[in-house]
Amino acid sequence: MSASQTLLHLETWAQPADADDLGLLGLCEGPTLDIGCGPGRLTTALAELGHVVLGIDVVGEAVAQTRGRGGAALHRDVFGELPGEGRWQTALLADGNVGIGGDPVALLRRVRELLDPRGRVVVEIDPEQGGIRTGWAVLVTGGEASAPFRWSVVGPDAIERIAERAGLALARTQLHGRRCSAVLEEPR
Repeated sequence: MSASQTLLHLETWAQPADADDLGLLGLCEGPTLDIGCGPGRLTTALAELGHVVLGIDVVGEAVAQTRGRGGAALHRDVFGELPGEGRWQTALLADGNVGIGGDPVALLRRVRELLDPRGRVVVEIDPEQGGIRTGWAVLVTGGEASAPFRWSVVGPDAIERIAERAGLALARTQLHGRRCSAVLEEPR
């Protein structure tokens, strides 16, 4: 592993939603698309809170785990065709998923296409990261690692600039215990 790789530990996403997660989920409004849902802890927590929610992930095993928890999930890429395009009220990019593909601006532009014009993006950002760092990441589980893939880590000081480049506006940032989020919306 090179020094520029980010390690993403799958076990941390397999736990039940905790108080910090629920604080983040409190920002979701209406039907929610959980992008990069992983094993479904947030997808199922949103459903338990009464949301219509769909998780998507490019990893088939993650989708199977989400379904095994009782969540609705599809094995899909966010850049491919998705159900409900243009009608989602919230797109959730938790657990650093704004880094998917290593180009947060391109990802947020795509997410805008998925949202109702009055919708919002709830983005988890890294409170310990300054700016934006793009490189490679690997998923680690049970001592095994995936092949490297492109990933970005975004800090609170960079999210407004990234949002603007994607045609969105920063509505607010918020701390949830050890987690930090940003809510992005269409400019008013």
